[in-house]
Amino acid sequence: MDVEEIISQSSYSMLEGKIDGKILKALKTMGIDKPTRIQAEALPHLLRGQDLIGAAKTGSGKTLAFLIPIVDKLINLRISAKDGTGCIILSPTRELALQTFEVLKKLLAHIDLSHCLIVGGEKKAKDVLKLKKGANIIVSTPGRLLDHLQNTEKFHCNNLKILVLDEADKLLEAGFEKHITGIIQLLPTKRQTVLFSATMGENVKNLARLAMRTDPVLISVTDSKMSTVSGLQQGFYICPVEKRMSWLYKMLKKSKKLKVMVFFSSCKSVDFHYEFFSNHCKASVLSIHGQQSQARRKEAFHSFTEAKSGILFCTDVAARGLDIPSVDWIVQYDPPTDPKEYIHRVGRTARGLNNTGNAVILLRPEEEKFIEFLQKEKVYLDKYTFEMPNNELQEMLEDIISNNGVMKTLARKAYLSFLRCYKTHPLKKIFNINSLDLKLAARAFGFQEQPHVDFLPKKKK
Repeated sequence: MDVEEIISQSSYSMLEGKIDGKILKALKTMGIDKPTRIQAEALPHLLRGQDLIGAAKTGSGKTLAFLIPIVDKLINLRISAKDGTGCIILSPTRELALQTFEVLKKLLAHIDLSHCLIVGGEKKAKDVLKLKKGANIIVSTPGRLLDHLQNTEKFHCNNLKILVLDEADKLLEAGFEKHITGIIQLLPTKRQTVLFSATMGENVKNLARLAMRTDPVLISVTDSKMSTVSGLQQGFYICPVEKRMSWLYKMLKKSKKLKVMVFFSSCKSVDFHYEFFSNHCKASVLSIHGQQSQARRKEAFHSFTEAKSGILFCTDVAARGLDIPSVDWIVQYDPPTDPKEYIHRVGRTARGLNNTGNAVILLRPEEEKFIEFLQKEKVYLDKYTFEMPNNELQEMLEDIISNNGVMKTLARKAYLSFLRCYKTHPLKKIFNINSLDLKLAARAFGFQEQPHVDFLPKKKK
């Protein structure tokens, strides 16, 4: 079996007799017939037990690329509960860990391998019970796993066969380097190690050197011509800052039967816009951000995943790795911190094989240079035109902010956090707070008079 053979035949049925039949049955039940490019290229090496570093864009199908060989290996080794943990998969966020775990559950529908999800935000006592029973496959975030490795009696990984570091670049961005180093020091050195990452900076390479004992196979399926998938139609719209809310209202109204994700720069902004659209516009809106409880984030993620249409307001906590099916539009209402974050956001649509999707980023007239900046990263956007909305929505918003104390407080917090994100934006030459009219920006939050801002110097007249 070689890469070209898998790619040319492009069907999992060709693996009959080469991987366990129960895995093929599960894939068929999941409606998966063909491997994606990363699966086709990685599977031969991983099934042979080789260490591997994979560079692949988000949405490329890497979760199954590592889950299939993991399950096949543990079946062949006849791992049971008494053998303890045979595989650990580390994820940077609770949401990505949950998503990986959901795919794993489907793959194990007819396979007797114990598995558990270990993430922060859940009661530790529940984790302990799962681990003491002997979980063959653990999907976890680094902090919680290291805690259990150091402190939970009868939890051992002496029989560990495989370690997977998923979204390695994000693991490092989230500050997990010390946790991962601690985990690696407590694991058997004789194991297969797999690392996947959307980007391959020097820090990711250093992590690979730390985690791997053999020379790994290197696989990259990134397109040298474009940084985003080909099925994605993406563009930008130049909108005056005071018209932003009216534009968003019209955009969402036109997308009632579609599935839309809207990205904001702060948790406070998500809360304000969620309250306005769900309670005052009666829109079908969900929200996810990092300051919500784990239970609420989990519920919103599940609801939006299962929905055929609807709107999800979110921060970048939802931008990386999450596999939400059939997202029609990605709206970047607030600017990303850099081109990489732009790419990760739009990666929530046009996922998998033969998928299409749409994306739009909202920019002020002063920010059009961001498009040239994206082009340097091989991301090419069309210029979109939209019919400008009338003032009806703006008048309603301003009336609510004038008369509703709760909404006024939410709006003020959102406005100030919006300004703070501009003040600290890494691309200050493009997203420059000095070129922002604070009074006009306040109108997008429903204020007729600009709220007091104490963290910006007064502009000279």
